[in-house]
Amino acid sequence: MPQISQLMEVYGSQFFWLLIVIGIIYFGIARSMVPKISKTVDDRQKRITDDLAAAQAAQDKAEQIEADYRTSINDARADAVNNVNEAKAAAAKKNEAAVKRADAGFAKKADEADAALKAAKTSALKEIETVAAEAAQAIVATVSGAKVSAADAKKAVKAAF
Repeated sequence: MPQISQLMEVYGSQFFWLLIVIGIIYFGIARSMVPKISKTVDDRQKRITDDLAAAQAAQDKAEQIEADYRTSINDARADAVNNVNEAKAAAAKKNEAAVKRADAGFAKKADEADAALKAAKTSALKEIETVAAEAAQAIVATVSGAKVSAADAKKAVKAAF
């Protein structure tokens, strides 16, 4: 083969042109492609940094909103408890006033009933005295045959009571 025998003669020139072509390709890529790739990487890094900053800002805002929400919930609970306590106090006052009115009414009715009972007792005692005096007159008349006056029978019954 004749190409193999010429290899040593053309080896230097082929190596020279190989280095020239590789150098042109290397510097061509370095000049045209590397800046584009670097710009793309830098843009991507900037976008990632911006997105992380936006995410952190959103998280901080969400935490603030949650804190405000919890504060408003706690305030609402406190207001509700205060309202319930005020309503209980008002109901207790109202019930206490109603109980006092009812007690006053019961006391008045009890006093009226006591007075009526005393009047009935007094009336019953007078009737019992009258009946007892009449019975004593009748018994004395029946047993001894003597007549006792109504005034004497009343005195005797009063003395017995």
